Amino acid sequence: MTQTPLSELNIPLPPTQWELPCDDGEPMETQRHQDQMTMLIHSLYPWIEQREDGYAGGNMFVYFSLEQVRNQDFKGPDFFAVLGVPKGERLSWVVWEEGKGPDVIIELLSSSTATVDKTEKKRIYQDQLRVPEYYWFDPFNPEDWEGFTLQNGEYQPIEREGDRMVSQTLGLSLVRWQGRYRDADTTWLRWATLEGDLFLLPQEQVEWERGRAEEERNRAEEERNRAEEERNRAEEERNRAEDAIANLQNCATQLLQTGMTPEQVAAMTGLSLEQVSEL
Repeated sequence: MTQTPLSELNIPLPPTQWELPCDDGEPMETQRHQDQMTMLIHSLYPWIEQREDGYAGGNMFVYFSLEQVRNQDFKGPDFFAVLGVPKGERLSWVVWEEGKGPDVIIELLSSSTATVDKTEKKRIYQDQLRVPEYYWFDPFNPEDWEGFTLQNGEYQPIEREGDRMVSQTLGLSLVRWQGRYRDADTTWLRWATLEGDLFLLPQEQVEWERGRAEEERNRAEEERNRAEEERNRAEEERNRAEDAIANLQNCATQLLQTGMTPEQVAAMTGLSLEQVSEL
C-alpha cells in the first residue's frame, strides 16, 4: 500500500515553536524572583553539559495540547528541566515536537501567583502534562517550600530532609542555602549533589578556579623553593667535601716535608698514593 505524504492530504500540521508565542512579555514579579530563576537554570548548565542529553529553561511557554493553543492558555513555568532530549536552544517547549514534557517543574511563588501555582497549575502538571516532579518555593518566605512526585497518576508529597529534598528524577538534591547572591543576602533554592555539594554559580566557579590557580601557583612556588634549598644543600655538601680534601692535602704536604714517605702519608691521611705523589 502506497502512503500519501501528509502535505498532499491537506491536513493541517500542528504549529511549531517557531510559529507559537514564546513569552508574554511579562517580567518576573521581582528582581529576587528573576535572580532565583537564573540561579536554578545557570547552576544546572554544567551538569547538563556533562550529559549526552538534557535541557533546562524557565519563564518560557510550555505547549502540551492544541486546545491550549486555541484557547491561548499559555503556561510558562519559572523553571523546568527535561532529560532524554537533544541539547540546544528552544524558543518554547512544544511537547508534540519534543516527544515529552518536562521532568521537573519549579514555580516561584508570589502573592499574585501562589493560589494558582498551588491549585490550577498543580492540577495541570499532574493531570495533563504528567510532570514527574513538581516543586514550589517562595523566595520571600523560604518556609513555603513543597515538592511532589507523581505516583499512580497523583502527586504525593516529597519528604523534606532538613533543608533539602531529593529529586529522584534528576538524581540530585534541592537545598535551601543561606547566602549572598547579587544584591540579596537571603535563603535561596539551589541544586546540589546527593552528597550535598552545591552546584556552583558562574561567579562562584570563577572564584573557585581562581582559588585553585592560586593554590597551584603556591604549590609550584613551594616546589621551586624546595628545589632551591636542595641545590643549596648540595652545594654546601660539595664545598665541605672540597674543604676536607684541601685540608687533607695540606696535612699530607706538611707530613711529606717532615721526611715521611708517600706510603706513610697515604696510610695516615687516607689519601691514595697517587694523590700523595701529585702533591
